[in-house]
Amino acid sequence: MEKYFESTDKSFNDYDNKKELMELNNLGYCYQYGIEKKKDGFKAFKLYLKAAEGGNSDAQNNLGYCYQNGIGVTKDKKKAFECYLKAANEDDLHAQYNLGICYQNGIGINKDNKKAFEWYLKSAKGEYSPAQNILGNFYQNEIGMEKDLEQEKAFELYKIAAEKDHYMSQCNLGILYENGNGTEKDLKQASFEYLKKSAEKGYSDAQFELGYYYYYGIGTKKDLSMAVYWFSKAAENGCKTALHNLGECYELGNGVDKNEIKAFEYYKKSAKYGDMDAKFILGYCYVNGIGTEINKEKGFKLYDEAAGNSDYKEYEEEIVDNLDEVKYWYQKAAKNDNKYALYKLGEFYQYGNGVGQNEMRAFVFYKKSADQGFIDAQYKLGDIYSKGTEIEINKEKAFELYELAAEGGNVNAQRSLASLYEKGEGTEQSKEKAIYWYEKAIENGCPKSQGLLNVLTQ
Repeated sequence: MEKYFESTDKSFNDYDNKKELMELNNLGYCYQYGIEKKKDGFKAFKLYLKAAEGGNSDAQNNLGYCYQNGIGVTKDKKKAFECYLKAANEDDLHAQYNLGICYQNGIGINKDNKKAFEWYLKSAKGEYSPAQNILGNFYQNEIGMEKDLEQEKAFELYKIAAEKDHYMSQCNLGILYENGNGTEKDLKQASFEYLKKSAEKGYSDAQFELGYYYYYGIGTKKDLSMAVYWFSKAAENGCKTALHNLGECYELGNGVDKNEIKAFEYYKKSAKYGDMDAKFILGYCYVNGIGTEINKEKGFKLYDEAAGNSDYKEYEEEIVDNLDEVKYWYQKAAKNDNKYALYKLGEFYQYGNGVGQNEMRAFVFYKKSADQGFIDAQYKLGDIYSKGTEIEINKEKAFELYELAAEGGNVNAQRSLASLYEKGEGTEQSKEKAIYWYEKAIENGCPKSQGLLNVLTQ
């Protein structure tokens, strides 16, 4: 490395050949990032400028980055765009990608998703992995498209970039495998493994997803301590959603010693970042003294914020007469479609806790929560369809909901799904699938399933 510096660290003279221009650009990079040189943004900028003036497209791209971020020069987004454009027109793949970012986000130019797509496409055709990843995102979400595009194209692009070890693409590919978008659904071999690869490279989104997989036993054996490990990693790397999950783990003692003070702190951090569910639970902590001193005034204020100050005129008299303070505020939050509150309200009405027992009203609240993807509500709704008194029994609907909740990791749904497969209710009878789901339920801590499995396999 010293020899390299001896050959390139010279005054700003004219550089005539491509090798010298490349070395000049590389030296600028060393000054920019402090690689065996004292970090110096101004020197980096000057070196990039000299190399760019000589026609080096890498330096032209780096010059754009300096203008965009104010490295060694006053920030100037318009000049950044011009530098990227010049380098992109010289077929610099990184510059083409950066130009796409400029068009997508309105950096130095008006936003234009169609042009962003065009530049990402040029870069992706040159096998530049970040462009392949973001182009996959464009296809997946139909950004800048004039017509509907199928998920297969997104899958292809993510896979190409993922195989080059691009961590974001590995995460995105894992999610496509998880949902069966653009490919066959594959939770174990594909989704879990790609998420793991991405998570191990430090990508917080993948770390959160991997924690979720371990928490619910999706694509792998349920392991709450590993869930806490990956949620913690995700939180350390800036994933705000993971803070809420860590709060829940500490509150319930899942994968870690129960610690309500830590739970409260995590909920507090999550609420600070605008997580409405965490804000609601934080209010509950204040009202009930969970991990903190009781402060009902603060708790009710947080409930109010979580509810979005919504009206609750419907059923107001019943609410005030029949619900205690906590349940009253559950009702208010539910008016803003808070999925956790909706689920709790379903429980109040199903079991008659503080209100008159009313399966129909429980059904309404569970459905609203289930429609937002709340797994426990999906199970409860399936149960009502399977055994309901006021709601007409519908085993096919029950099967669909149990399957959703079971795949999401709800142990009761796994047991119930196994039972439907065993009896052939709501689906074709399958002893093999019944055994599979009983075993999943046993793995996830349902001893009752062991007895049912023993009877089935006798």
